[in-house]
Amino acid sequence: MFVDEVEIEVIAGSGGNGCMAFRREKYVPMGGPYGGNGGRGQDIYFQTDTGLSTLLDFRYNKKIIGKNGENGKGKNQNGEDQEDLIIKVPVGTIVTDIDTGMIVCDLNKKNQKEIIAKGGRGGFGNTHFKTQSNIAPHYAENGQEGEHRHLKIELKLLADVCLVGLPSVGKSTIVSKISKATPKIADYHFTTLHPILGVALSSSGKSFVVADMPGLIKDAYKGVGLGDKFLKHIQRCSILVHVVDMSQIEGRNAVDDFNVIQKELELYDKNLLKKPMIVLANKMDMPQSKDNLVEFKKHVKLKIFETSGINSSGLQEVVDYLSELLEKVEKVDLVSDDMQENHILYKFIEEKPFTIRKNNDEWIVEGKKIDEIFKMTNFQTEEAALRFSKKMSKLGIDDELRRLGAKSGDYVKISNFYFKYQDE
Repeated sequence: MFVDEVEIEVIAGSGGNGCMAFRREKYVPMGGPYGGNGGRGQDIYFQTDTGLSTLLDFRYNKKIIGKNGENGKGKNQNGEDQEDLIIKVPVGTIVTDIDTGMIVCDLNKKNQKEIIAKGGRGGFGNTHFKTQSNIAPHYAENGQEGEHRHLKIELKLLADVCLVGLPSVGKSTIVSKISKATPKIADYHFTTLHPILGVALSSSGKSFVVADMPGLIKDAYKGVGLGDKFLKHIQRCSILVHVVDMSQIEGRNAVDDFNVIQKELELYDKNLLKKPMIVLANKMDMPQSKDNLVEFKKHVKLKIFETSGINSSGLQEVVDYLSELLEKVEKVDLVSDDMQENHILYKFIEEKPFTIRKNNDEWIVEGKKIDEIFKMTNFQTEEAALRFSKKMSKLGIDDELRRLGAKSGDYVKISNFYFKYQDE
């Protein structure tokens, strides 16, 4: 089964909790803090594998969860870090964050490895917080939560050359003759239900990848005949090859067929028309094809090759020409510089770390940074709670509450917990 698009949930491992412990040994006076740090949670990576050609594995595994880091221990023993979780994906995979719409990565190279979700760091044990003014801290941190993302994974096949055309124009037959690919071939429409890849070899010994795209029809760009599912694969290729049935045996006009495909390409992505193109006038073994080709050349000014998929005539000439043309054509980079720039801005430019709003008689403080500090605070001791309060004040929350009119005794909600505001 060919699967080229799937949505998944990814949760990296959370960091282990730091340990609060004290050294209590005979003949060791004032032993001091002795708690180790928690281990790092499991990072989740995607890595390309040339042996894969589909996203089928994700269809049955739509939730990937990383392992949590080990908790810190006494005697200053740090918890164990978790090894990275590496998930194999096909070359040509694009990962998009559903919540933001931003591209996370474009995996278009062999053995390319990219981080998808970052594991949380381990919480610090109380030994970490020892200072000259606080030689015996009675608090430790909880581990940081791992990154949680909803992702769309798309496979856009990496082919040097894509054959495009209406159904039953002979694309599958051509691919089967110029490569060792074995697509389904029959005398009815839509025998090819998903893209087929093959490797063509030129007379000079150079090879390239050719893709047989399922037949496109009018309004394919809207999804008619699953056209939008197939058109996205064409974005990856370097050269487009129009295959046109020159026999017109089904009553269609070759010029109209060509124009239909050109229009669908333009409506889906106008940049597709900027790619180098040639035309294969196919089924030239039919008696009426010669006359039809004369008329076709009056309207289409691209380079045209006369071919016959049935008897393979003209195909080696096409392969040799494409091989030479590929040396002059730049490889396609689907993620543009603008998209990469926007992604970098999204990742590294942060807005104000919190917002405050009033709901009836309570003040609600929200923000990713605030939630993270709250979840990493272990409130088992008064000293830990005091440290949390100081962090909130340092971020400016106290000043903002005062400016908004909060009074001593008002309830302040952070996450699912309530605190009393004290205006000092």
